Amino acid sequence: MTYGEALAWLYAQRRRGERGLGRVRALLDRLGNPEGAFQAVHVLGTNGKGSVVAYLEAAFRASGLAYGAYTSPHLLDFRERIRTHLGLIPEEEVARFVAWAREEAWAEPPGFFDLATALAFHHFRERGVALAAVEAGVGGEKDATNALSRVVLTVLANVGEDHLEALGGSLQAVAREKAGAFREGVPVVTGARGVGLAVAREVAARRGAPLYVLDPEDPLFALPAPPGLKGAYQEENARLAAAALRLLGFPEEAIAQGLKEAKNPGRMERFLWEGVEVYLDGAHNPPAAEALAREFWGYHLVFGAFPRKDVRGVLAHLLPKAQSVRYARAGEGALGPELGTPFFEDPWEALLHAVGRAREDGLPVLCTGSLYLVGALRGRLIPSPPPAPSPGDR
Repeated sequence: MTYGEALAWLYAQRRRGERGLGRVRALLDRLGNPEGAFQAVHVLGTNGKGSVVAYLEAAFRASGLAYGAYTSPHLLDFRERIRTHLGLIPEEEVARFVAWAREEAWAEPPGFFDLATALAFHHFRERGVALAAVEAGVGGEKDATNALSRVVLTVLANVGEDHLEALGGSLQAVAREKAGAFREGVPVVTGARGVGLAVAREVAARRGAPLYVLDPEDPLFALPAPPGLKGAYQEENARLAAAALRLLGFPEEAIAQGLKEAKNPGRMERFLWEGVEVYLDGAHNPPAAEALAREFWGYHLVFGAFPRKDVRGVLAHLLPKAQSVRYARAGEGALGPELGTPFFEDPWEALLHAVGRAREDGLPVLCTGSLYLVGALRGRLIPSPPPAPSPGDR
């Protein structure tokens, strides 16, 4: 089986039935329970999860640790999701795993994210990973990543209104699903506020989990170096990561280096195209869009999104500063002309059209609404891109 064939099969696997851990646990059992081979930091939250993992990963690397990192979605290549101190997971390993999974008989066939998660944990064991930073997909308690068995610290970045339909229909239900992944006696670091924080306090107390709430005045959350990721909102993510690393016993030098050297493509990522600044950002819910808009005083907007997202809420934050707007299809299954006009089937054409307008007034072009839109454009903005993304688990 080739890597391309493996991805085609993997992307076609849809979850059947309710969310839960049964499918991923069946996979892990047949793999000899690789989730028990390494310790993990479980990173939860509505926004900021990927950035927190980026800071943790950079600090792990600075410490010379045998580490793993699991994030989603990818931008250009599936292998971006699964990383260790030795680099991205090899194509051959992905193909071998898929060939095995395809031939197995499953009482309840695993979905894409179940398979990707089991593959990540299996790869971490094969690479001798000691500590992994693992980003939850959707929610927490019923997310496949909650099959981790040696969580030493949990980060709940924040709680917002995203995936409401899947997680219970209210902010409190979302908070309970995320806090449901708290472990007995395992410390939790959080930047949650309001309802999210109230639920986090309740669940942490019930499970005897020490709770550390973000406070810039608390030395635990101090920044020993300015965050390397762009955006004022990154300060909060960096403080959460710094606190997590201190609780894990990392030296200040490694924490500082991690904060400075973190990379998280597709989040406030700047390019220069034909003399025009182009920013790519995966903001796809209202809180993320609000934080993103605060970074600019004006821009030309390229926007694409998928169904079941709060498009109206996102655009309410983005449109006031947009001097012009172009809508584009973010990927397979994404919203089309119903978004608005002018509409472009090809996001690249939308970007070039916006660049032409931006040359007239010197404003940047902001492309946002979906990480799949970002991935499609990023593949054209950087040289020699890897294979293009596929819908997978949006």
